[in-house]
Amino acid sequence: MTECACAQRLLAQDVDLTQVDKVIAAHGSDSGALIPVLQKVQDALGWLPKAAMDRIAAGLRVPASNVYGVATFYAQFRLKPVGKYIIKVCHGTACHVAGATKITEAFERELSVKDGETTADRMFTLESVACLGCCSLAPVAMVQKEAHGRLTGDKVAKVLAEYRKADGGK
Repeated sequence: MTECACAQRLLAQDVDLTQVDKVIAAHGSDSGALIPVLQKVQDALGWLPKAAMDRIAAGLRVPASNVYGVATFYAQFRLKPVGKYIIKVCHGTACHVAGATKITEAFERELSVKDGETTADRMFTLESVACLGCCSLAPVAMVQKEAHGRLTGDKVAKVLAEYRKADGGK
């Protein structure tokens, strides 16, 4: 078993399925509620572990393959745990021209992760996105719902320091 698979298995053991049960109870066994149920479960857990998707399948009385099919089809759903803070680096045209690649590389260096990965302490997840719609701030990254514009490598370190400080200096 790979290191990643082992980590996911351990994390999945910590899943509080009572939260999943509450979401299902609020929707009943209506199979048409699959997407809203997946969204609410992901909001509660931060991601969609296998155990939660299996419980959703049973609760909505749909095949597990349907649940997995929907969860893997839509980009909004996460099948791996994410950090407390999700960093989205814009790679749209304006940001690309203004140096988005260098900004992503600066985040990778500062966090010791690659694009698409989560830090070992599960504090940060780094993602490249097509466009954040903040072209006048290029290059821009969004942490949760806060935009950080006109970024440079030095500013990346400062942005991360803000969130680390807010989280108790981790």
